[in-house]
Amino acid sequence: MTAPRSLLITGATGAIGSALARHYAAPDTHLILHGRDLERLDAVADACRQAGADVETSRVDLTDDAALTEWLEHLTLPDIVIANAGQNLHAEPGCEMEDWEATSRLLAINLRTPMAMAERLAPRMAERGHGQIVFLSSLAAWHGLPVTPSYSASKAGIKAYGEALRGWLAPRGVGVTVVMPGYVSSPMCEAMPGPKPWEIDAPRAARRIARGIERNRARVSFPFPLNLGCWSLAVLPAGLSQRLLGVMGYGRPS
Repeated sequence: MTAPRSLLITGATGAIGSALARHYAAPDTHLILHGRDLERLDAVADACRQAGADVETSRVDLTDDAALTEWLEHLTLPDIVIANAGQNLHAEPGCEMEDWEATSRLLAINLRTPMAMAERLAPRMAERGHGQIVFLSSLAAWHGLPVTPSYSASKAGIKAYGEALRGWLAPRGVGVTVVMPGYVSSPMCEAMPGPKPWEIDAPRAARRIARGIERNRARVSFPFPLNLGCWSLAVLPAGLSQRLLGVMGYGRPS
């Protein structure tokens, strides 16, 4: 696969998104970077320009259907779209459940937004005859973690959607890759409750993701030991998996 000439990356101000932007920044590459934090977005864009890339930025509300549609329709269609923007959530101490308004916002950005982006961009890629859409899921998609149920649900949803969409779009020349990282060092990662085994830094994660994208892999999951463990939870009897999660420190605090 030849090097992509243009990429769209949402969540470009986060740890993985900014690392991916810097990884792909090079002369003759056009980057479209989206983020909510203007100061951080400008800093990432400046770093990419210093590496020789042509960069445009956006802070459009991704959960606003009309604004998202208008933005995407006016873009020059990228070679690769990385739907990376996302949030995490967990129940606060003393609460029986996660806050519903926060859960609704999380589902909007983690699941509905990447689906909406694909709905608007995939037909144009198919008409052109090539392109790739990359969805950011998580190893939590293999088996939901009791400490982050809504987050786990959103990542399982986008995993299933991406896998199904890959089969649907493949005959039209459009690739779909689902990325399932483990713990990647970031403020969002640090805010998550529970142990964080085999945590890696964002530049290393970006290199793993980029290699998978280059090979048009259906799934990019890492690190291997944690991926194997999470996959095992999905195939073991559910009751046993839930007991194991409690033993490993992912159960509800008593």
